[in-house]
Amino acid sequence: MGERLQTWIRTVLKEDVPFINGSVPVKKRADMVERFQTDPAVKCMLLSLKAAGTGLNLTAASVVIHYDLWWNPAVEAQATDRAYRIGQKQNVTVYRFITTGTFEEKINALLEEKKELADLTVTTGEHWIGDMQTDELKKLFALEDKK
Repeated sequence: MGERLQTWIRTVLKEDVPFINGSVPVKKRADMVERFQTDPAVKCMLLSLKAAGTGLNLTAASVVIHYDLWWNPAVEAQATDRAYRIGQKQNVTVYRFITTGTFEEKINALLEEKKELADLTVTTGEHWIGDMQTDELKKLFALEDKK
């Protein structure tokens, strides 16, 4: 997905966009981050969620867009935190792209409900997909027509 976005941005917006994913060597990754942080000509950067989850400080970022979401909110939050670092001097806006009418939307709703519940209580244990009843699973993965 990152490569597709990189191609689209290059083609449509005529911008050369660095893309950090797990296969980018450490030195090249550091160079890409340094350039993003210091070169005003670099207007955006793409990062895979896993690559964005560790060891980055992106205080030059003012917008974070999550696409192709993971099912672990902690991983997503950790990636968002790359822009919220010591030295950040601007507000950061975070967007999450979710496709309507799909199980992705339903999983997101479950995660939001789970987060709300966790915010209200302090208990141990979790109720997640592995613990769901068959009818709940069917409802979760059924596609909906949102016309």
